Amino acid sequence: MKNKTTYLAYPYLVWIVIFIVFPSFLVLLYSVTMKSSDDITTINFSLQNFIKFFDSMYLNILWDSISLAAISTIICLLLGYPAAYIISNANISKRNTLLFLCILPMWMNMLLRTYAWMTILGNNGILNNLFAFLGLPKINMLYTKGATVMGMVYNFLPFMILPIYTALSKMDTGLLEAADDLGANQYIKFRKIIVPLSMPGVISGIIMVFMPAVSTFIIPQLLGGNKNMMIGNLIEKLFILNGDWNFGSAISIIMMIIILISMSIMNKFDIDKEGGARLW
Repeated sequence: MKNKTTYLAYPYLVWIVIFIVFPSFLVLLYSVTMKSSDDITTINFSLQNFIKFFDSMYLNILWDSISLAAISTIICLLLGYPAAYIISNANISKRNTLLFLCILPMWMNMLLRTYAWMTILGNNGILNNLFAFLGLPKINMLYTKGATVMGMVYNFLPFMILPIYTALSKMDTGLLEAADDLGANQYIKFRKIIVPLSMPGVISGIIMVFMPAVSTFIIPQLLGGNKNMMIGNLIEKLFILNGDWNFGSAISIIMMIIILISMSIMNKFDIDKEGGARLW
């Protein structure tokens, strides 16, 4: 007789097949086929969509997407790690309040949060009005790569803070007490104990920020304007405006491969069962 847990897993398997496996198969099928210009019902298998992507124009868009996503991820790490460390060392009452303030912006729709930054960074926005009040010249901040990075950092920063905080809060404080007994200073404790034990959270945070950042299209569309197209905007344009599902699917497959490669690189840190990482 099969275990009861096996039967309980069947609904999840059906869910995975319907909403993950089948859509992924359709995307892959569209990416390796091309419609005939003479007969729209005829489908020809071809790798032309992938070959087309290696044009310099599309490669530049891919490079801009990866570079902006990497910059946003690094900034989120530099801001998120100290924030997570402060929250994990705060008192219980203050810790809950700080966590609430951290996740509070996530309760609002991402589109509304991005629109709010348009009013802040616009030529007649809050910051430029403040500069004018202080007698400073206005700065053109909207529709730039900097505005795109700022929007991604704001929207994805909680995804960096929360996993790092989880790793830090589960850390065995007895190791820090033992280090104190052995005469270790704050720098040694941070480098030898805190950082290695927090690496699972750091790796999870990097993945959770980089993956949506490299494929986002709302943020660069609103804050970057038409000057800064990212790969997500290109895919959206191919599907919605041009109706070129085949080429759009090919780019989606390429992005999936890039994300999988990025995740495999992060897995080389070899996280062990105790929650540490072999980095030293």
